[in-house]
Amino acid sequence: MLKKFNDLSGKSLQILNVGLDSTTEEKVLKFIGQKIGKEQGFFLVTPNPVFIVMSQKDKEFQEILNHADLSIPDGVGLIFAANFLGLKPSIKQRITGADLVKKILEIGQKENWKIGIVGARRGEKREVRELLSRLKRKYPRLKVEALELIKNWPRRGYQLILVAYGMGKQEKWIWENRNKAKGVGFLAIGRSLDFLTGFSQRAPEWMRELGLEWLWRLIQEPSHIKRVYLSCVVFPWLVLREKFKR
Repeated sequence: MLKKFNDLSGKSLQILNVGLDSTTEEKVLKFIGQKIGKEQGFFLVTPNPVFIVMSQKDKEFQEILNHADLSIPDGVGLIFAANFLGLKPSIKQRITGADLVKKILEIGQKENWKIGIVGARRGEKREVRELLSRLKRKYPRLKVEALELIKNWPRRGYQLILVAYGMGKQEKWIWENRNKAKGVGFLAIGRSLDFLTGFSQRAPEWMRELGLEWLWRLIQEPSHIKRVYLSCVVFPWLVLREKFKR
């Protein structure tokens, strides 16, 4: 367990004891650029409703989320919940992980950042190499390496490390490794790289605008039914219960 429980200092609002930052994509990218420019380490997470549900039982996970320098809401359900609970300030903008990572890679290519990735494609080296190849075709001037394919990553001089192990595992990996290299930014990104490199297909834009990405994911991968249940049934119930408590 962490030394300091539920460090919510600086967070704009909280939903079910998880702190969130009411911000915009522009401000997040500015924050990342400033931290990298000053060689200051940082840690970003992108919670969605499933994160909130899982953190109710996994208190270590909840604490790590609450210690992040930025906790960026990724999910229409969080916006609805904040409005329903009457939280002030409300969530300004939903910032999806895939869109944020795309912008980061574009800036990283322009600014000559060295970026590491870890956990992509379940760490399968053959698939990781293919993912790197696709990234380099898409961003030909980008300096990017996979930690699974090198030795002694803390000495490689990264400005940013994108961690793609998936919910819970990626945040815990960051917490355990964040002090191994000074001045490095860590961002938990889930499957964002899969979408950017064509391993997985994102929902059509109209579905994203309506907050129906969960339905698209379910159609593409029926095994995600549990996550849909947590997001569309359990999370609303927990929010409703919180409303009555207040």
